[in-house]
Amino acid sequence: MDDQQKSDGDQQKPGETRRITDLGTLKALGHPLRLRVYGALRVSGPSTASQLASQVDEAVSLVSYHLRKLAEHGLIQEADVQSEDARERWWQAAQDTLSFRHEDFKDSPEGAATHVAVVRSLISYRQEQYETYLAQQAAWGAEWRMAADQSDFLARLNPAELTRLNAEIHALVKTYEARGKAAEAAGDSEGRENVAVHLASFPFRL
Repeated sequence: MDDQQKSDGDQQKPGETRRITDLGTLKALGHPLRLRVYGALRVSGPSTASQLASQVDEAVSLVSYHLRKLAEHGLIQEADVQSEDARERWWQAAQDTLSFRHEDFKDSPEGAATHVAVVRSLISYRQEQYETYLAQQAAWGAEWRMAADQSDFLARLNPAELTRLNAEIHALVKTYEARGKAAEAAGDSEGRENVAVHLASFPFRL
């Protein structure tokens, strides 16, 4: 999910990319708790409201409300999971990747302001993830601490070069995503954990 990031209600297969271009859907996604719930679904896969409530530390009734709001805009959908309790509703992300662009919302003050607000919420969510790691890093062990990274780089680029750089980085990360999924499908899950890779690239002047 990124800020490159049709509310038509159609279901999409997980694994697809959806570009959000309407304000209603962007607003629906931008609520801080909905971002956390959506993020938990992406990590955990199909889940119930009670399971998600435990992960985000909120009341089940509140999580259920926000799940319905996400579903109204096609951001999540019901998952076909066989359960002993037929009353349980299982949810999954309706797509693997969400994107939305400033260019799609710049023509109205409300749209532009909402885009900025959602990007800020995403940055806050990602910072919270990293702060959690920092607070718990001693428990991860030396191998994971040595593998983890926090870096920044400075390059003199034009827009076309920055576009290519981002595309190449995204493609590289996707190869590792696919490699990890293939390994786990083959039974090689030992030593694997969820790994967050956050990227921000933007121009600035002094």
